[in-house]
Amino acid sequence: MPPTAPRWSVADERGAYRIALGAWLGLFAGAIAIVLPSTAIFLSVYAPGSLFSLGTALFRLVGLLVLAGAILFLLSLFLYRRGFTALRRVEGEFALATVLCLVGSVGFLLLLVTAAVLAGSSTAVASCIHGQPTQSLSCLETNQPLGAYTAVIGFVFGWIGGVGIVVGLAFAGTRFAEPALRLGAFFYLGLLVLLIAPTLALLVPFDGVQFLLLIVPVLAVAAPALVLAGTIPKLGRFARAA
Repeated sequence: MPPTAPRWSVADERGAYRIALGAWLGLFAGAIAIVLPSTAIFLSVYAPGSLFSLGTALFRLVGLLVLAGAILFLLSLFLYRRGFTALRRVEGEFALATVLCLVGSVGFLLLLVTAAVLAGSSTAVASCIHGQPTQSLSCLETNQPLGAYTAVIGFVFGWIGGVGIVVGLAFAGTRFAEPALRLGAFFYLGLLVLLIAPTLALLVPFDGVQFLLLIVPVLAVAAPALVLAGTIPKLGRFARAA
């Protein structure tokens, strides 16, 4: 019997390519917006006398890093959504991931506003906190109410967009038969779950949140790295089949 023709289409290749680009940007965004700020804040709070000290300069640095990272996250989410949109042409189940990612894009736009506000009011916020990171949201609300509201709404919408990435990658992993994509979706899901606890700690302080903050940067880098591990080989097979 003649070999069965491959079921891959141009939409599959286009979708995989866009997902790979989204993962690259997500990798850089995670490093800039999560790994670097978390490291700086952790050292300033739990290692006094290190390179970083809790103050105006640190908050200005964190604000700029979050601002740059939010831009990269927004672009990453856009490319993920474009990838899922392409795959929706061959499988309608990707429509859900596309809608959720669209909601997330609105969230990251609001987070950009928050990051800009934080960068512009670093002196007042730093004076309010006085070495208590769990007071960050209340201090931001006191000094910049608009920034506090946009931070909460932006986080919720951005979190929903993260769910869209998880759903889309899970579907893509099944369609492409790539375990790395499904594992990447699982790591993104773990990241979303762990982000809830530090965010709640801004409202209600509780012990142990610092240990969760150590895991978040790892997942923020590992998740897009796994997506790349699942898409790059697939793109290579697409190229050889062309």
